[in-house]
Amino acid sequence: MEQKLGYRNTEGRSGEDRSRAAAMGNSGRMQGRDTCGCGKECGDYNYGTVQECEQITLAFPPQHQDKQPGIESIMDPKPLSERESCGRRLEGKVALITGGDSGIGRAVAYDFVKAGASVALVYYDEEQDAAETERRIRQLGGACMLLRGDLKECSFAQDCVDRTMQRFGKLDVLVNNHAVQFIQDSILDISPEQLDLVFQNNIISFFYLIQAALPHMKKGSSIINTTSVTAYQGHKKLIDYSATKGAIVALTRSLALSLAEKGIRVNGVAPGPIWTPLIPASFSAEEVATFGRKTSQVPLMRAGQPCEVSPCYVFLASDDASYMTGQVLHPNGGTIVGA
Repeated sequence: MEQKLGYRNTEGRSGEDRSRAAAMGNSGRMQGRDTCGCGKECGDYNYGTVQECEQITLAFPPQHQDKQPGIESIMDPKPLSERESCGRRLEGKVALITGGDSGIGRAVAYDFVKAGASVALVYYDEEQDAAETERRIRQLGGACMLLRGDLKECSFAQDCVDRTMQRFGKLDVLVNNHAVQFIQDSILDISPEQLDLVFQNNIISFFYLIQAALPHMKKGSSIINTTSVTAYQGHKKLIDYSATKGAIVALTRSLALSLAEKGIRVNGVAPGPIWTPLIPASFSAEEVATFGRKTSQVPLMRAGQPCEVSPCYVFLASDDASYMTGQVLHPNGGTIVGA
């Protein structure tokens, strides 16, 4: 059968992965013949596998990580960060991407490099993920620099911009993409320390980066902010996180109005449930096993992959989006939201 975008057949796995799959037994499999109703014999599927029948949903093995924002290198299956290139639409541009070591940020970095951009990637402390992302970018023939630190510190945000300018001599695109989230059953369970952390990291740091980057940006430059479907739908167990994502929408719209006369565009992307390290770092193992299908259920009945979100950023960063500012794109699996 023909494999579809982003899903690995067990036959292509490493010996270690095959051993893990075998050890899972029936609990680690999507069983079934003709499970999608297509009339064909679909066979016995392992986690992370989808073939010709698109209706077969993607399931994830139960897993949980104890540290935010999560480590991609220990996820099973690994998030899919690449798809075919769509041309050199960002030729000669320089982009600063936060959360660039893994997940959506990694996929954006790959797509930007394939489109002709050089990238500076900011990450917190996920050394293995960052090194893997840098290695792949070098393999693609791209220019990349890594910036490790805490964006809750205003001085580090300034340092990221300064070092990007020193290395590349300009800054055309700023992608604010970093975030943390913590599941709480009630607003009463959100401690002052958590509240401060989530707002400092998820929204106040965006201001730091924009203030540092803006003096170097010119007409035709672009700022892209990652918000979330939770900004529009809410989430009863992610109240503080959802509030920061709503603030990002308001920031995007207001800043777009402020910078329109300078010719600097400001837009956002509001992903739905996407398979990134933030998911096993946030949800229980049981919730991860139904992510996209029951947990954070969407009409397409599966979680998205980072490489299904990253083209939104390429579009918004390119001249193809020259008549778009103050807007938000919604790669969310079919959830209907207000603009």
